[in-house]
Amino acid sequence: MKKWITAILTLVSINAFALTVDEIVDKANQASYYAGSDGQADVKMVITDAGGGTREREFRILRLNTGNGTQKFYVYFKEPADVRRQVFMVWKEVEQGKDDSRWLFLPALNLVKPIAPGDKRTSFVGSDFVYEDVSGRALWEDTHELIDETDTQYIVKNVPKDPGSVDFSKYTVQIDKETFLPVKAEYLDQNGKLYRRVEATKIETIQGFPTVTESRVDDLARGTYTVNSFSSVQYNIGLKDMIFTERFLRRPPREATK
Repeated sequence: MKKWITAILTLVSINAFALTVDEIVDKANQASYYAGSDGQADVKMVITDAGGGTREREFRILRLNTGNGTQKFYVYFKEPADVRRQVFMVWKEVEQGKDDSRWLFLPALNLVKPIAPGDKRTSFVGSDFVYEDVSGRALWEDTHELIDETDTQYIVKNVPKDPGSVDFSKYTVQIDKETFLPVKAEYLDQNGKLYRRVEATKIETIQGFPTVTESRVDDLARGTYTVNSFSSVQYNIGLKDMIFTERFLRRPPREATK
């Protein structure tokens, strides 16, 4: 009888501290996009086509947390010549029903082009990443279900609330229990076929924050893939809000070009 009571109390204790799926997803989002008050990274992107040919991109990402979950991102392209001085900027919203604002500056045309909400799932500068990958997907856009759990990972299924707005029917994410970083996401198309995979292929701890320093996206339908390698990662560097304005789309700040 005493053993039975002990077992029941142990089970109750475990359940009392168990995380809900929404708490798991929120922690994963925080770990992925909100480390520190701001941050920067240099990125080398290698795009590999179905025949094995490669193209490269080099850019710097600046990110500022602006309060209550909102953020701003500034991406400045350094190489190659056809994208040099191009800028992608995001003002990320968290309020349900409110779309992020995105802009692309094309220096050859001296043109600032707003990116419509419907284009956030399109290719990011010709790679297998999409625009939405840069700043993350709003948590309220999907329903979340914890479908499995191992000693080291949570497995979460995510289904879009507006299926017509995206190119997938659902996706599953494997989340590391220790760091809460998503380590693999697999996307199913409208026919239920796996067509896209996103993986964190290298993780390091920088300034106390577990950080993805290499990521890979595979387009399984086309046979292409893209690898991003991150270097010079820094957090809490004191970025100013004025950097993330239309003025600096045409005149990149020193923080982006140095």
